[in-house]
Amino acid sequence: MVTPRRTQQERRAQAEAALLNAAAELVVEHGVRSLTLARVGEQAGYSRGIVTHHFGSKQALIERLARATQAGFVPGLADLPPGLDRLLRLVDGYIGASGSAGTMNRAFLLLWAEAATASELAPIFRERDEAFRSDLRTDVAAGIADGDVRTDIDPDDVAIAVLGQLRGIGLQHLLDPRTVDTARLRHTVTDYWRRALRVS
Repeated sequence: MVTPRRTQQERRAQAEAALLNAAAELVVEHGVRSLTLARVGEQAGYSRGIVTHHFGSKQALIERLARATQAGFVPGLADLPPGLDRLLRLVDGYIGASGSAGTMNRAFLLLWAEAATASELAPIFRERDEAFRSDLRTDVAAGIADGDVRTDIDPDDVAIAVLGQLRGIGLQHLLDPRTVDTARLRHTVTDYWRRALRVS
C-alpha cells in the first residue's frame, strides 16, 4: 500500500506543532528563561534554522505558544450562545480541565505567571487576558439582556474576578495538585457564580 505524500502545507503544520510542543515541554521542565530557538529545535528533533524559519524570533515563538496553549481549553463553548449558561459551563470546564491539564496548558499558566515580571511576556498576556475578559463580559451582558443575570452586576468586575479565580486555581493545582480537588471544586465554584449572578 502506497502512503500518499504529504503536501508542503501539511509538513509545515506538522513541524510547527512539533516545535510548539517542544517549546511547551521546555517551559514546563526548565522555565521560560531556558527557552532558546536552538533548544526548541533540538527538543523537537529539528535544527535551529527550522525554528527561525517558522517563527523568526523567540518573541514570536512565545506569542504563538501563548495563543496555541489557550485555544480550545474548554471545548464546546463555541456552539453556545453568549449568556449565563455559557459562562457557567466555562467556569466548570476550565476548573475540570485544570485537573488534567497537559503540557501545553501547564506551559500557558507558567508563562502567564512569569509575565508579571518579564517585560517581553507582559504585552502578550495582557492581550490574551483582555480577550478572555471580553468573552466573559459578553456572557454577563447577554445574561443581563436575557433576564438571567441581575441588573446590578457589573460585567467588567465579574470578568476580572472570574479570570483571576480560574487562573489562580490553575496555578494552585500546578503548584500542589494534592491540595486542589478540581473534581469537587468545579461544582463549588460554578454554584457560587450561579447564585451570585442569577436573578432570584
